[in-house]
Amino acid sequence: MRHVTDTERRARLARRHAIHPEHRVADAVAATRAMTVLHSTEPPTPYLSLQARVDGLTRTDVDRALYDDRSPVKQLAMRRTLFVFPRDLLPAAWGSASARVAAREWKRIAKDVVQGGLTDDGEAWLRAAREAVLARLAGGDELSAKTLRAELPVLAGRIRTGGDAKWAVDAQIAPRVLTQLGADARIVRGRNASHWRVSQPQWTSMATLAGRRSRNRWTRRRATPSSVRRWLLTFGPGTETDIVWWLGATKAVVRRALADLGAVTVSPDSGDTGWLLADDVEPEPAVEPWGALLPALDPTLMGWKQRDFYLDPEHTPYLFDTNGNGGTTAWWNGRVVGCWIRDPDASVRVILREDVGADAVVALEGEAERLTGWLDGEIVNSIYASGQMREAKLP
Repeated sequence: MRHVTDTERRARLARRHAIHPEHRVADAVAATRAMTVLHSTEPPTPYLSLQARVDGLTRTDVDRALYDDRSPVKQLAMRRTLFVFPRDLLPAAWGSASARVAAREWKRIAKDVVQGGLTDDGEAWLRAAREAVLARLAGGDELSAKTLRAELPVLAGRIRTGGDAKWAVDAQIAPRVLTQLGADARIVRGRNASHWRVSQPQWTSMATLAGRRSRNRWTRRRATPSSVRRWLLTFGPGTETDIVWWLGATKAVVRRALADLGAVTVSPDSGDTGWLLADDVEPEPAVEPWGALLPALDPTLMGWKQRDFYLDPEHTPYLFDTNGNGGTTAWWNGRVVGCWIRDPDASVRVILREDVGADAVVALEGEAERLTGWLDGEIVNSIYASGQMREAKLP
């Protein structure tokens, strides 16, 4: 069993994640492919993740890739999280992670519309609502949830969910139906009706985007190994725990996928059993010292469940919120050493959690200057602000 040190894992991360300044990639598609997927729960995250990996990239370039070329596509998938996928990985998502999310959402909506008083037959109601949306979007239009609610009476209702009065929520049902259809690969998020920091998606038929042949989802037996293979190329070596968490699947599903792939075991410094693809076990050469600034929920931060090789556990309470969502991060030589915030003058400031030396400070200040210029005065707020980010903004 080959031993893979933490230093080597960090060198793999630097190259494969395209965050080493000497290993950035050419465009948004290449950067998305390098990361397997980009987190898109917060609207600015894909833009900032791509900015960190592509020199000279503009927000117009990202919009063009997402909404004109449709080369990367937003899709609800693993752990009911919204991601940006490369087009070629969509069939694998539709046949595995997205399919699981769609099935769970179907059951929840069918139950909630009955409990909320919209109908006595939740299954029939949801089928009718889905059919109405699909019929309206069949011509290729891109419409907002608001427009669809106005045009389709079946979507106009509101329901109260959440149990007792303390947790109950009175909400429109339309967004949940659209979300379920999106997870089911029947419709897809089109153009954003707002600016890049706010999500107001227009919805369109998946057939319009992908064509009937390319939207055919793979079988789960084919789809899951494909997703695991891409994860191993980007994040390997990783443990079974890492893959189960990232994929939102069971141990049995992941073990079968690893067997189907012929993946091999390696020994990381942690003492756990790690996994790599059989044709990807050659040692990774060292890289020159490097720094990077990544946004909240960046896939490099969120790619593993077991993070000790790049994140000091003592930093976790400061750099993650109480639900485990990572905030902005500052990296030096493949380790998280702090975070970054915007000062009142709109400049980016790095906040370090440890002494990293003068060279690291210079490199990170250079990245802060680069990001300040890219943001060009625009303010980016995060609902997943870490404790360190919130503390730094206090007067």
